[in-house]
Amino acid sequence: MGLRETKKQQTRTAIADAALELFLEHGFAQVTVADVARRAGVSTNTVFNYFSTKEDLFFDRQAEAEGHLAALVRDRAPGTCPVEVVRDSLLAALQRNEPMLGLHPGAVRFWQVIHDSPALRAREREIGERAEAALAVALAEHAPTTAMTSSSSDLPMPAFLAGAVAGTHRAVLREIQRRVMSGEPAAHARDAVAPAALRAFNLLCLGLHADAREETPQRRRSPRQPGP
Repeated sequence: MGLRETKKQQTRTAIADAALELFLEHGFAQVTVADVARRAGVSTNTVFNYFSTKEDLFFDRQAEAEGHLAALVRDRAPGTCPVEVVRDSLLAALQRNEPMLGLHPGAVRFWQVIHDSPALRAREREIGERAEAALAVALAEHAPTTAMTSSSSDLPMPAFLAGAVAGTHRAVLREIQRRVMSGEPAAHARDAVAPAALRAFNLLCLGLHADAREETPQRRRSPRQPGP
């Protein structure tokens, strides 16, 4: 990265940090873009050069979050199960207390700001939807050799799998959030959620690699039962 790009990244980070400080102090609705500009020591126009909307200031790592699961699937080793890759990445992040999971002292206030803002809740849903859509594309382009690829090409199986994987991933994060916001120590929340997450992803993996023929209506119907 050249000097110009480094300086631009530093400016962007400084603006995002200033914005987060204000949002945590006063709430999202009470802070204006002009307030952020003053705290960061830049003009309002400069803020908008880096962030198109006020919500972008809060979710300044939105692009990273939207592309995370898809990147895991695209970059996995040949022959590796995509469910296992997502599972192992999440469990490793839990083990090292990754800040993005909310296992840090400031997480409760961060989540409370989102809870108090309809605009941020809506943006959070959009991020989740885009992450799932990106994962579906990655699964379609880098599909595992499993029952998914042996099924009819008319079925949108990558989208089904993406929904299951992304939904399980979100559920794990929400359970951590629920526990921590209720006052449970972060370490306790992590230790309770990790084995449940492992089991949930293992069940998805088991279903993904099941023999597709076992799931057809003909296989489920009793041999003595007449057809329709």
